[in-house]
Amino acid sequence: MELDAAIDYVREHPEVWEVILTGGDPLSLSPRRLADILGRLASIEHLGVLRIHSRVPVLAPASLDESYAKALVQSIPVYLAIHVNHPDEITEDVVSTLRRLAEWGLVLLSQTVLLKGVNDDAAVLDTLFRQLVRLKVRPYYLHHPDLAPGTSHFRVPIEVGQELMRALRGRLSGLCLPTYVLDIPGGFGKVPIGPGYAGGKPAVGSREVLDNEGRRHSYPE
Repeated sequence: MELDAAIDYVREHPEVWEVILTGGDPLSLSPRRLADILGRLASIEHLGVLRIHSRVPVLAPASLDESYAKALVQSIPVYLAIHVNHPDEITEDVVSTLRRLAEWGLVLLSQTVLLKGVNDDAAVLDTLFRQLVRLKVRPYYLHHPDLAPGTSHFRVPIEVGQELMRALRGRLSGLCLPTYVLDIPGGFGKVPIGPGYAGGKPAVGSREVLDNEGRRHSYPE
């Protein structure tokens, strides 16, 4: 069975410290099935963290009832990354569910995809990230859209995302700011693509640094 083979691989490779359960959606599993998978992983001595990526707390918050508490609370930390793209998605039911998940002891993160015409606006993202932090959800990633077929109408230039991040840095504390990332096609991983603030080639004895409003400053090396 593929699942057994995957867990055996983790058990046999002590360099693996963190395991991510992601799409399909792990929280679409029954509590019994989820508890079995997480429990088997949590028993592996060299694992330090389990991470779950899910849209369920936003799309079907009422489904995460108390029966999930025993499945999600394990002997090692479980981080739950919630996929949410717009503040209008944070309904009263979502608020109740996020508070319940935090009370269970889960560490909550968020992932957001930058989408043209949906959230490519500093005020919208500002509202979203502030609401999440109030609910003990740490904004983690702002994703540049993947090159998925049929989604080109949602894509924005990277420069637009960088300017949004520059604007947000002037409005929000670091606690509210996610990392703007691009997932390199071909399985080469995610890289940060936010705006640069420090000049790469220092002048004699100093380096040029930009603040969030684009003003130039000299920083002594």
